[in-house]
Amino acid sequence: MSAEKNQEQGRHDQYREEVAGRANVEDTPELIAYYKDLERLETAALWTVANKIEPWEPKSASVPVLWRYRDLREHVLRSVELVSPEKAGRRVIYLNNPGRKDDAAAVGWLYSGLQVMHPGEVASAHAHSASALRFIMEGAGAYTIVDGHKMTLGANDFVLTPNGTWHEHGVEASGSPCIWQDGLDIPLVNALEANFYVVHPDLQQAVGYAVDDMSKTWGNPGLRPSTGDWSKGYSPLLKYEWAPTYEALTRFAGTTEGSPFDGVMMNYVNPVTGGPVMQTIGASMQMLRPGERTKAHRHTGSFIYQVAKGSGFSIIGGRRFDWQERDIFCVPSWAWHEHANGSDKDDACLFAFHDLPVMQALGLYREEAFLDNRGYQPSVN
Repeated sequence: MSAEKNQEQGRHDQYREEVAGRANVEDTPELIAYYKDLERLETAALWTVANKIEPWEPKSASVPVLWRYRDLREHVLRSVELVSPEKAGRRVIYLNNPGRKDDAAAVGWLYSGLQVMHPGEVASAHAHSASALRFIMEGAGAYTIVDGHKMTLGANDFVLTPNGTWHEHGVEASGSPCIWQDGLDIPLVNALEANFYVVHPDLQQAVGYAVDDMSKTWGNPGLRPSTGDWSKGYSPLLKYEWAPTYEALTRFAGTTEGSPFDGVMMNYVNPVTGGPVMQTIGASMQMLRPGERTKAHRHTGSFIYQVAKGSGFSIIGGRRFDWQERDIFCVPSWAWHEHANGSDKDDACLFAFHDLPVMQALGLYREEAFLDNRGYQPSVN
């Protein structure tokens, strides 16, 4: 039989498994003719792809990636000389996972990029179906306006621009060049074929409230305003500041051994519900104490980490990635991972955003500990 004929026949039985209960149909000339008849009717036989589309366990197309800030920063800043916010819409260098390039995803169904703005610049106001967040990396004078609520932003602050809200970003004329990480669920919303985008008719929106009013109203620990009425699906606390977040981690670290897999970790939450900050994206900040190394585990759901403080390394799927402040790395769904603080004197902090709200809402969340080698993965650099 010719090589061309072999290749044609192999198209349909390449996912066979000799396991009871799994598809195990060998190609024959009669079957191949049958498959061609089905193709003409825009149909196909399930048994030819059943083992592929129903794997034994998740098989992410994403690969672990470490994006080093020291490598990216020069290129991000150079974009200021090449394109304006008006022309670009948003001046962003996005993170392109080698396994997810067709969807412009950083990992799984999550998008991320680094946006830069200079003093006096303002990006036009817009709204979209995708949920979004910003994590400030450097600079002074940055702000975000969401549905008329203006929020001032500093390094390591975390701000929400939820789906369906008018939002815009800028840097005060008195500020300095600012870079922040964007995070969105664009790939997910596109996969659901539910994405809409609209530009504000006036290009900018009016500020209708006192500056930082949402933080002053909803950001008081253990307290809720007596007149506070909030029924939207996302958190009214649109800005989560770094200083109180770090203080909370430090206080918590003094009272707990922490998780063997995540160290001392706090989830950013909706103060009204106690749930995730947005319906499709959750976020957390975790502290690795001096010399701490977590044990390996894996779970469904994709994670994008940014190093907010310190340095260390993570082992993801058996590969070691050394990171330092401002580096970004991803953990694909169902990939073994563990983290280690590289200092025996100072703590390290990792900000993360993820799609666990989707996994949990759909009943798809699953977690597993690595049991061999005392809980640590063998690794290669």
